[in-house]
Amino acid sequence: MLQSILTKKGQTTIPKKIREFLGIKSRDKLLYLIEDNKVIIKPIRGNILELRGSITPKQEPENFNSIRSKMRKEIAQKAILNE
Repeated sequence: MLQSILTKKGQTTIPKKIREFLGIKSRDKLLYLIEDNKVIIKPIRGNILELRGSITPKQEPENFNSIRSKMRKEIAQKAILNE
């Protein structure tokens, strides 16, 4: 079993066998995912588009066109009432 120690600064050394298995070297970036009470470490390679789908949003993205439309109607209604 491979082990490492956590320092006071929250740092650790990834064992050589793990680094070789992941194909990572000094200054490479890593992605940490928590799934089913496990931590998964993946090397980040290429560009940000490769990460698409790795994080699940908590809610649907905002529809800014509908928000703008709604605000325009509300502002217009206030303007009519204030005349």
